[in-house]
Amino acid sequence: PWERRAPARLLRRRTPVRYHPPKSSGGAMKLRLPFGLPRGAAVFTPHESDRVQRLAGRPLASFGRRAVAFWVDFMLASLVSGGLALPLLAALSQWGYLGHDVRLEFKPFANWYSVLAVVVYSTLAHYWGKGRTLGKRLMKIRVVSLAHEHLSLWHCFERSLAYGASALELGFGFFQYFFHPYRQTVHDRIAETIVVDERVPR
Repeated sequence: PWERRAPARLLRRRTPVRYHPPKSSGGAMKLRLPFGLPRGAAVFTPHESDRVQRLAGRPLASFGRRAVAFWVDFMLASLVSGGLALPLLAALSQWGYLGHDVRLEFKPFANWYSVLAVVVYSTLAHYWGKGRTLGKRLMKIRVVSLAHEHLSLWHCFERSLAYGASALELGFGFFQYFFHPYRQTVHDRIAETIVVDERVPR
């Protein structure tokens, strides 16, 4: 271990060894590593400097426009899932895999296939629409990442799953919009996203 190779005066120090990042004009930040840190060890480097600065000044979407977009997408998810599920269930019933008395209900908080329909619709709609679902297009708002230039498929999937976290405790995670300085809900903070209003020119 590095303690055996370190001078005794360093081992007697009570204050921790500090990082001293030099000032950089741009690009990746180079860190001066503390004594004895193995080569290739992971260190914390802020990733939000350039990206967040480019988003500075963008108007944030109002709660009302976000709520309308959410319910439009919710209804579209139910229609799309029903339109895809009914022919499949009819075929399975005809082939003898299911009985003739099949009941299909869209209840996202009651059955697994309704949750799956919402997650799949939200993931693909955000990914193909580059942060804009059909509901968000109607309301002229867009989801943008605080960490990446573009939303990846995994990023959209992560945000769609995080809707469940916002829905906990009677939907309190959605209403945290009013307490966060960047108007972020719980699923926004989990996915590191904000929702901007595109009606105002950049």
